[in-house]
Amino acid sequence: MRMSQLFGQTLRQAPSDTELASHQLALRAGLVRFLGAGIYGYLPLGWRVARKIEAILREEMDALGAQEMLMPVLNPADLWRATGRWETVGPALFRLRDRAGRDYALAMTHEEVIAELARREILSYRDLPRVVFHIQTKIRDEARPRGGLLRVREFRMKDAYSMHADSDGLDLFYPQMVAAYGRVFARCDLPYVRVEADSGMMGGSASDEFMLPDPGGGDTIVQCTSCAYSANTEHATFRLPACQPSSVEEVRVVATPGCRTIADVAAFIGVPTSGTLKAVLYSTDRDGLVFVVIRGDLEINERKLQNLLGEGELRPATDEEIRAVGAEPGYASPVGLRVRETREGTEVLVVGDPSIKAGGNFVAGANRDGYHLTGVNAGTDFTVTLLADVAQANSGHLCPCCDGALLAQPAIELGHCFKLGTRYSEAVGATYLDAAGDARPVVMGSYGIGVGRLMAAVIETHHDDHGIVWPPSLAPFEVHLLTLGTDEAVHATAEAAYAQLQAAGVEVLFDERGESAGVKFADADLIGCPVRATVSRRSIKGGGIELKARRASECWVAPAEGLAQEVLRFASGPASELPASASVTMRS
Repeated sequence: MRMSQLFGQTLRQAPSDTELASHQLALRAGLVRFLGAGIYGYLPLGWRVARKIEAILREEMDALGAQEMLMPVLNPADLWRATGRWETVGPALFRLRDRAGRDYALAMTHEEVIAELARREILSYRDLPRVVFHIQTKIRDEARPRGGLLRVREFRMKDAYSMHADSDGLDLFYPQMVAAYGRVFARCDLPYVRVEADSGMMGGSASDEFMLPDPGGGDTIVQCTSCAYSANTEHATFRLPACQPSSVEEVRVVATPGCRTIADVAAFIGVPTSGTLKAVLYSTDRDGLVFVVIRGDLEINERKLQNLLGEGELRPATDEEIRAVGAEPGYASPVGLRVRETREGTEVLVVGDPSIKAGGNFVAGANRDGYHLTGVNAGTDFTVTLLADVAQANSGHLCPCCDGALLAQPAIELGHCFKLGTRYSEAVGATYLDAAGDARPVVMGSYGIGVGRLMAAVIETHHDDHGIVWPPSLAPFEVHLLTLGTDEAVHATAEAAYAQLQAAGVEVLFDERGESAGVKFADADLIGCPVRATVSRRSIKGGGIELKARRASECWVAPAEGLAQEVLRFASGPASELPASASVTMRS
């Protein structure tokens, strides 16, 4: 490809509203272009990278015996209604109607479709197991698109689905897919971490996420500093040391003027924040007002709370809603509330985190402006409807598996595997006849990797101050050939080199533009192909063509006749084969 004919321009500066390196460099290198909030078009350079990622995905899926297919983006609403997700997914699902008034969804994932196809195609136990995959566009009405390709509204994803006769079959296959995902990320040169994860709207019995620790990540993972425990914070648990008081105090009302935060109250009363109770109130479509009580030194994990409550949108309660149940904003307390014994009824649904049992004689709100209670104890002074873990795991918390401490860090999600079980097959009636002739539901697994997100993660990990440093497996071209000067000998040598590289099957980007050396070198570093080959009067005088590996700092001259072999050797060779002085430090 000649750069003079390449569709797309490099940019000297990134747009001012970009923050992450992957977002800035994808735009500056001419990989993608912004079209609207969370909507990007792939230019030819970016599309070449995307196709190489997809080739890796196809190779690994083929190695598992998975069969490639294609499922539609436009889905009849009845499929999503059958599984209940038409109502429960919320505004993230794009919904529309055709001219006849029929409802449709733009698929953000394809569990409904594959379950329906399984209903039609899987008839007998002899038809199982089966594994299929496709690489397809997904649509999601993302509320806060951010980070370029990391969180978007339209994206390409490889999702695979396995179908089994029973859970034992799924359990046997699941590790094979997990291992294949590990190979995908290794081939993309990404130092991933596999963590326990929340299944979220997908459901199922278990799931694993593959995460890339990165300061720009939108997710957070916790890892134990002493053992192998690791989890997404939406799923992570931790231990609290027991600190029960020696005796139970009487409840007293204490004036706390101007104390509206946990820190203010703790300082005023003279107790640590762990000696207080925090009350947070939410409103839901299904449960009405939900009153959450947690120890004051902890934070609520809203994903855990949402999973506990089930379907319905969760939002902060308004002051009017809080006062309507007899509580006071800023001074709310579970003491004296009419608590539901079950989830039915009109009284307040009170959710208590187990941390309220790890201590006693707490300071809590008094449901009066300017007042708090001391000596409050769970079970004695108030009761809860549900006692469940809704706490956020953070750095310093005790590991649930050992005596080590947890470390929390931001991360980018690379892929996700789910054991779906029979949730979707039972919903649509996807059954098969077993050896005895009895109908049984198909057991399913789901496995996804986002192509654009993977590209962004690679850039986020592999770049320096000058641009992208592509792993050889993903680079848009293997070599970036450029000319310096206007001499006929230079251009003749470069054209011969271009022809030689193409004949040898080397992917080459040829910069034969009339730009200055500074512009050409800057573009080469920005685009980040593994090898730069420069033809100039100096290189010809030195015996051939000057080569420089993108991940090295030194150049060397190779004879023009053997250029293709030399390029291939240094394009794919490890850094250890380069001169010691030529290595660059990769950020990880």
